[in-house]
Amino acid sequence: MHQKKNKKLWMTIGLFFSILLIYFVARNLKDIEKLIQEFGIAAPLVTIVLYGLFALTPISTDPLTIISGALFGPLFGILISWMGNNVAALVEYFFGTRVARITNFKKTKQNLPFGLGKLPVDSAWFLIFGRLIPGYGGKLISIMAGVYHVPLTLYLWTTALTNLFGSLLLSLGGFQLIHLLKL
Repeated sequence: MHQKKNKKLWMTIGLFFSILLIYFVARNLKDIEKLIQEFGIAAPLVTIVLYGLFALTPISTDPLTIISGALFGPLFGILISWMGNNVAALVEYFFGTRVARITNFKKTKQNLPFGLGKLPVDSAWFLIFGRLIPGYGGKLISIMAGVYHVPLTLYLWTTALTNLFGSLLLSLGGFQLIHLLKL
């Protein structure tokens, strides 16, 4: 019960700061555009690196995807966020492989409660629809795929597909939201 309250509290705090950040970006778009211009051609690369850094934290990359659409425009924002989310997913996958190695997961897999050792993590449908869970679905699926040793080729195409869908929605939404708030 206590964990449920903590989870709701952190989700609420995360949502609040995401909305606050979107509002801040909308109101200070000119200053942020100047800052990005200072990075020049490296700004997209810096954004993609941020995705990789977020992968190592419990912070979702969804707000960064929304901001990418607002800052780089709808098409370039989609491309940058798609590449960034794929980088983040690979970092999480390889983190999962390290967790499996440290915990000797192959041996402990059979003893997991509730049949968790028998999850169809290597199923394309599981990988695709699991990543569609808002917030932490992608992060959780990426780590699980690494822990369960899902073949990298299967993992890459399912991740790229769902990240493209997410980038389309969130980057276009961020672009529209920022321009709506600018009015």
